[in-house]
Amino acid sequence: MALGWLLGRSVPRMEMSMVTADIIKKAAKGIFRSFLKYACAAVCVSGCVAAKNASKEPPKTMEVRTTAYTHTEPGGSYSAMGTRLRFGGSLSSAASDWSWMPVGTRFRLFDKGVWRSYVIEDYGSALVGKKTIDLYMPTDSMMRAWGVRTVSIEIEEWGSVAMSRMLLSKRRDSGLVRAMLASMPESDSAPAR
Repeated sequence: MALGWLLGRSVPRMEMSMVTADIIKKAAKGIFRSFLKYACAAVCVSGCVAAKNASKEPPKTMEVRTTAYTHTEPGGSYSAMGTRLRFGGSLSSAASDWSWMPVGTRFRLFDKGVWRSYVIEDYGSALVGKKTIDLYMPTDSMMRAWGVRTVSIEIEEWGSVAMSRMLLSKRRDSGLVRAMLASMPESDSAPAR
C-alpha cells in the first residue's frame, strides 16, 4: 500500500518485491551519502590530516596573534562545521582563515599553567587575510579578559586544505569565502603556512 502511494499507482505483488528492493538500494545509497557527509565532518572536528600531508613535519611551535569570540556574536553557538562550539574538556573550538590554517588543524597553547587543546572548526570575517587565531570562550567576560595576545602554540597536526576547500565551495556567495578560496593552495601537499 505505501509503495503504491510512493509510486502513484497500484503495484502487482511480483513487481512490488523488485521495486521494493530497488527503493531499498536507492535509500541505502542516500543514507550512505549522508553518513559520509557527517563522517567527514566528524573526522575534521576531531582533527584531520590528509595522507599526503601526514609525512610533512609541521613546525612544532609558532608565535601567533590570538583573539577571542563567544556564542553571542554572529554565528551563534555553532561553528562553520555545523557543530556546537565547545570549550574545556579535551578540545576547544577555534577559528582562523582556512587558507592559512585549514579546518581540522589541532594545536595547543599554554595558559595559566594549563595546556589547552584546540581544533580549527570555524572562520570569521575579521580573520580573512590575517594570521590570527580566534579562540572560543563561553562567556563575554572570558572573551574580554583574553583580549588580544601573541602566544606560542604547538601544532599537533595540520588540517586538510582539501576538506576546507570542499566545505567552503558550498558557500561561494560570501566575499570572505571567495577570498579564502582564492588564497588557498591547490592541494594538501602545498599548504599555505
